[in-house]
Parts: sequence; C-alpha cells; structure tokens
Amino acid sequence: MNDRFRILIAEAIGTMILIVGGPGTAILATGHFTGAASSVGILGVALAFGLSLLVAAYAIGSISGCHINPAVTIGLWVIGKTKTKELPFYIVGQLIGGFIGALVIFIIANGNKVAYSASATGFASNGYGTHSPGHFNLGVVMLAEVFFTAIFIFIIASTSRMSMPVGLTGVTVGLALTVIHLISIPIDNTSVNPARSLVVAVFQGGWALNQVWVFIVFPIVGGILGAAIWKFVRPESDEETEEESEAEAPAPYGRRAMPGQ
Repeated sequence: MNDRFRILIAEAIGTMILIVGGPGTAILATGHFTGAASSVGILGVALAFGLSLLVAAYAIGSISGCHINPAVTIGLWVIGKTKTKELPFYIVGQLIGGFIGALVIFIIANGNKVAYSASATGFASNGYGTHSPGHFNLGVVMLAEVFFTAIFIFIIASTSRMSMPVGLTGVTVGLALTVIHLISIPIDNTSVNPARSLVVAVFQGGWALNQVWVFIVFPIVGGILGAAIWKFVRPESDEETEEESEAEAPAPYGRRAMPGQ
C-alpha cells in the first residue's frame, strides 16, 4: 500500500480511538447515564483523553507518528517533521476517523432507554460564554487554546527528537494531554485539537457549530507558535543527529512516535 494511504488509515484509526476514549467518556460516564454520584468527573475525563492518546501512540506511532490532531500535523510541518505533500492525508484521515468515533458514541448514547439529546447535552462540545463550563468569555478561551496548544506542541517536538528514548514519548505526551485537560476543561471543555472539536460539534448541531471556528483557528495558531518556539531553542546537536538519521534511512524520513491529542 502507498505510504500516504497508510498514513491516512493510521491517522483515522488513531483519531477514532481518541474520540471514543475522550469525548466518549465525557458523554457516557459523567452523569447523564450514570447519575452524578458515579460520574468520573473532570479527573476521569482528563485521564481518558491522556490514556487514549497513549494507547493510540503505541498502536500507530510507527506508521504515521500518531498526530491525530491537525494542530500537531501543522506544528510538526513547521519544524520539518511532516512533508507538505502528506499534510492532506494526515488531516483527512483525522477528520474521517474522528467522525466515525463520534458517530459510534452518538449511536450508543441514543440506544439507551434514558432519553438523550446531543443538542441539549452539548455532546462534549467546546464552547465559550454561556457554553463554557465556567462561563469564561471568548478572549479567555482564545488565550487558553493558543497557550495550551503551544505548550502541547512544544512537548511533542521536544520528546520526539532523535536523542530521546522513543519508548517514553507516548507516556510523556499522554500525561501532558491529561494535565492540559485537568486545567482547561472548566474553561472550554478543552480542545487543543480542531478535529476533536469539529466532529462533536457536527452532532450537537447548533451553538457548537457556531462557535467551532474558535477551536479550529486558535489551536492551529498555538500549534504554529509552539513549533516556532521549539525551532528557536532546539539544540544544534539534535538537528545534526536527525539529519544524519534521515540521510541513512530516508524512509520513513526519521519518523518517530510523535503523538498528538
């Protein structure tokens, strides 16, 4: 199979895992079906996102790098770890897999005798103002998405460099995503991933679609910023090591397990 289609399929599978694990937990295990007393709460949802990323990283990291996030793909493109001609395959795969994952959760949620409405409950969508869990305004949400995505991409770029033990990347980035969710779920339900935000907004179908532009634009801005900062501080020894590795083994261009949300 063509390497680009391998990337598309792998990214679709990885993003599906992320959406089923992250928003799936937020939708099915935070009170609507279980009752408030047995809700997993913010900690449970944050762990679900981080663990979903971690397992996806080890499942598809050797195939596509496990970006499963357009902001990660674009950020890694900025520092030269993603080829321009592969960008559409990454992003299309992420959107397809994310939609499939959201559809599976939507079908499950509507297959229960307890009445469920994606439009009424929000379907784990991101939002600001009255649709923010903590009623944070648009400016704060924009800042949060840029800031936390920049940190996330910086960590991914740092821990996926050639001098780092490849086996630790998934754990480090999974824990980073968990911490980011712990901080920012009360702000806007945490995006840092345009694909994650778009696919659930489609099923909510109302206010989430009107606000989703924020969670597409500003995570990408944050991804570019985090990549630019890493590019500025990146040790020269790492640049030389990666160039030598790619020269010796141009396929798959020094790709490492580089997971994203």
